[in-house]
Amino acid sequence: MRGWRTVREILVIIFAALLLAFSYHIFIFPNEFAPAGLPGFATMLQYLFDFKVGYMTLIINIPLVIAVYLLIGHEYAIRSAIFAAFFSGTLLVLDYVDLSMFLYDTENSAILAPIAGGVISGFCYGIVMKRNSSTGGTDLVAALVQHKLPEYNLLWVIFAINAAVAAASYFVYGYKLEPVILCVIYCFLSSKVSDVMLKGFKETVKFEIVTDQPEELAKALMDTLHHGVTEIPAIGGFTHSNKTLLICVVNKRQIVRFQKIISKFPGSFAYLSSVKETMGNFIRQ
Repeated sequence: MRGWRTVREILVIIFAALLLAFSYHIFIFPNEFAPAGLPGFATMLQYLFDFKVGYMTLIINIPLVIAVYLLIGHEYAIRSAIFAAFFSGTLLVLDYVDLSMFLYDTENSAILAPIAGGVISGFCYGIVMKRNSSTGGTDLVAALVQHKLPEYNLLWVIFAINAAVAAASYFVYGYKLEPVILCVIYCFLSSKVSDVMLKGFKETVKFEIVTDQPEELAKALMDTLHHGVTEIPAIGGFTHSNKTLLICVVNKRQIVRFQKIISKFPGSFAYLSSVKETMGNFIRQ
């Protein structure tokens, strides 16, 4: 069973690598802007010297994968190597495939290419990261930096690399601001989509309720929302009377139903806060 799960995860990583490679050929290469991360530098080198991005990403990733394998973790390094190999290989193969009927030219609408490319990149990044892998390049550099300097924030490492790509694209693509803006749009959307892939679908809401009717309210919540309730004894600050603090984590779409329930207990006070991710025994209704 575990072996089949591993095979499925590897197949998903390969699929993400193929999809990202197609995205580069369709949305990025024809439109003269650089994507996020170290592949952005590789794209600019291809533009300037016609040195293929596929070869450059291999050259970049081989030493990084070896370093990660030795210093951080075997599984993460091997899975990242699989992504990098299929991504680079597909980029090289597609150089000899006629994709003219699929290519998107930004002559009439420049912003759509980085939007489409950024969304695809974020999607690929998200599904790969969820399977203990990476898209190589920048992610491997960030992992190595954090291993040596754990106090460093990975976001700043990635931001610095992406900022350097955006700045360099101004000089590479004819001293124009448009490639810089397209690069920023691509980086922003890739980051936002990957964040949604990794966290957004798991976001929930935590309600904390102060009440003097804990049994009745807890029963109503559990019967209606089908989520557990935790009871904590509490004392009112003004009245010094005994109260109960109820904690209940629910799905976002259950907020309105929760409000209807709490309205039936006028002596209760509740507030909510966002929960980025739930683990363990939490059932999504």
